[in-house]
Amino acid sequence: MLKTFDLVLIGVMTATAAVTYTIKHRAELKLEEVHRLEAEIKLEKDTIDLLKADWALQSQPNRLERLVRAYNDELKLQPTESTALVHAKELPMLKSEVPVPDVTESKASAKGATEASAKRAPDTAKAQPIPMPAPRGEAEDADQIETGSVEE
Repeated sequence: MLKTFDLVLIGVMTATAAVTYTIKHRAELKLEEVHRLEAEIKLEKDTIDLLKADWALQSQPNRLERLVRAYNDELKLQPTESTALVHAKELPMLKSEVPVPDVTESKASAKGATEASAKRAPDTAKAQPIPMPAPRGEAEDADQIETGSVEE
């Protein structure tokens, strides 16, 4: 007859075998995922190498010179003059760096300037207008796509 201790040991052994199997199964799944990711990485590296080779082919000076000669009448390209190059310091501010005008102060100063200009000569008023972006031509831009995609 089986004793209680033997039944407990059989239960522990069965549970241990089940846990070992699940750990082994999870490890195999992770290994398959690692192999899949390595294959994807290799494919991406091969694609990058192919694109670099294509870029080297497309940007060959002889090819570009031949294209410039062929399309010179349409493109009207000019060599870049050395005076046309600027340093990064000489470029205008980024939009994020432009100071935002205070709307309440500008309305008050515009109102005060309007009242002052009514009292004195119009050319002595020193109110400065708030810069506004130029409106886009609706009739000109109606046929163009803003995303830059090419229509056929």
